[in-house]
Amino acid sequence: MILRAARPDDAAALASVHVLSWRAAYRDLVPGPYLDALDVEERAAVWHGRLTAPDRPSVLLATDDEGRAVAFSCFRACPDEEFTAELAALYALPEAWGTGVGRALLSASAEALVAGGFRTAALWVFAGNARARRFYEAAGWRADGTSAWEETGGRLLEELRYRRDLFA
Repeated sequence: MILRAARPDDAAALASVHVLSWRAAYRDLVPGPYLDALDVEERAAVWHGRLTAPDRPSVLLATDDEGRAVAFSCFRACPDEEFTAELAALYALPEAWGTGVGRALLSASAEALVAGGFRTAALWVFAGNARARRFYEAAGWRADGTSAWEETGGRLLEELRYRRDLFA
């Protein structure tokens, strides 16, 4: 496995991982027709825009031995909290779940955030996503008591905010 900074020409690979991960991870949370309608080409355009924007987030890409994208993380500064970053995304292909790629990306993301001067990090996770919640909790993230509701695919879903001290 190789971890590296994503480039604009990685947008299609990021989009593919993003869509396939959503379809597998959220099958019991988000309506099937919404997941089935996710469009890799549309997502690729979004990722290309993010990776070429002046205020672009940091995106780390994990590839397998053949150079195929298997997972990625995306992080940026929280706009309203000094010294706090947000882990905006961490997605892996279902066949990569349990291989350690998620832990490696989480660790590399935290190292990059510390190097960037951040002291804490936050992320949002669907309350009903028990697998992701266990993953983050095993890595030292804790729900901080803040929640929000988001409509996705016509379904109202609760999101929980998790936090972690980056110097722990």
